[in-house]
Amino acid sequence: MASLDRGAVVLNLMKLRTFIALFAVLMFFSVAAPNFLSTANFILMSKHVALNAFLAMGMTFVIVTGGIDLSVGSIVGLCGMTAGGLLLHGIELPIGYTVYFNVFEVVLITLGVGVFIGAINGLLITRLNVAPFIATLGTLYVARGVALLVSDGGTFPNLVGKAELGTTGFGWLGAGRILGLPVSIWLLLVVALAAAYLARYTPLGRHIFAVGGNERAARMSGVRINRVKMFVYMFSGFCAAIVGLIISSELMASHPATGESFELNAIAAAVLGGTSMSGGRGTIVGTIVGAFVIGVLSDGLVMMGVSSFWQMVIKGMVIIFAVVVDQAQRRLQQRVTLMQMAKAG
Repeated sequence: MASLDRGAVVLNLMKLRTFIALFAVLMFFSVAAPNFLSTANFILMSKHVALNAFLAMGMTFVIVTGGIDLSVGSIVGLCGMTAGGLLLHGIELPIGYTVYFNVFEVVLITLGVGVFIGAINGLLITRLNVAPFIATLGTLYVARGVALLVSDGGTFPNLVGKAELGTTGFGWLGAGRILGLPVSIWLLLVVALAAAYLARYTPLGRHIFAVGGNERAARMSGVRINRVKMFVYMFSGFCAAIVGLIISSELMASHPATGESFELNAIAAAVLGGTSMSGGRGTIVGTIVGAFVIGVLSDGLVMMGVSSFWQMVIKGMVIIFAVVVDQAQRRLQQRVTLMQMAKAG
């Protein structure tokens, strides 16, 4: 009896590990780093967190289905270059005429590019039966290569646009504010609420978890496995496109190397937030909190003057620790369940 109660308490603490970790790092850096919790720094840090949180939300759905998406960082770079190229040069038609798009159209086209690349990942995995790791690794290289080819490795600078072409106003996405908060934070709130609602209250959300929990059983239950997988990879590409747009807008320039290694931070945030690498378990709220833990850790270490090399070491240790705790939670959950069944019997 006491053993069962003790196991249940430890299990609940493990489920809350991300919130405990966030509270711990906030308390530590509030003491160790001057002005860490100032309003200006917290808003700036939230902007950084938002970029990782977008990618981590898409990654969460992918991992829940038992997959992985290594291409999101390259999609960020390619989508940023897409937006920059359209704003600066438009599309030159074979008849010698150049078509320019307004900012809203550029945003829609760029989002479409992200979704399209996600669809390619989905088709490779569902139709050609390529393993998710290999499919998205290949797309990582293809997308990064195309981003470099678009400008021959150069940057699209000064994306201010021209009023006569209707291409001005792109900077608002990255530098604009609504009610004192950056636009990127509001966008994160909207996408996070939509993703959380989808995961919790819609049939598609239940199907995503069913595929990750037991794909064979889900298929026998009538779940359209291929459509579910297509959706999660397209959503991941959509989130990556948002990040590419925000970064290009904030810098007012597009660089083909943007987004390198972003996929690692996204995976780290999702895993730290309680998403199981074996699939079938994860929450959007946990992922957002996980993104905050990674963001607070990164910004706090920078403010303390810690070497970027040590930052990589610490981040890697956090990821390993999160996976170890996740595995321990699964074993403890099984043990508690067996003890509850024995007690009931």
